[in-house]
Amino acid sequence: QVQFVESGGGLVQPGGTLRLSCAASGFDFSDAVMNWYRQDPGKERDFVASVSRTGGGTSYDNSVKGRFTIFRDNAKNMVYLQMSRLEPEDTAMYYCNVPGNPFNSWGQGTQVTVSS
Repeated sequence: QVQFVESGGGLVQPGGTLRLSCAASGFDFSDAVMNWYRQDPGKERDFVASVSRTGGGTSYDNSVKGRFTIFRDNAKNMVYLQMSRLEPEDTAMYYCNVPGNPFNSWGQGTQVTVSS
């Protein structure tokens, strides 16, 4: 059974930092590209960042480029999102998944709220 368990969200002031974690299980993690997404209520789930199978390649949405860093630990089946210089516009529920959601499975997400 494929599972994604996101954690690390919370309430943070503008300009602050957070690190999100995602524990993945039930598939060959080291053979999968991993993405982070975010979603506001009533809106589409948007791509945030991607990391290659080995971790050597990353890509980001323009809105977070230079502020967020995605990385992974294949020994622990974990993917992370280090977020800095957070802005109110970053407020959303954050999810991790394999691109295209091939297993038809989403985790519960972790809520990030950026507010003073």
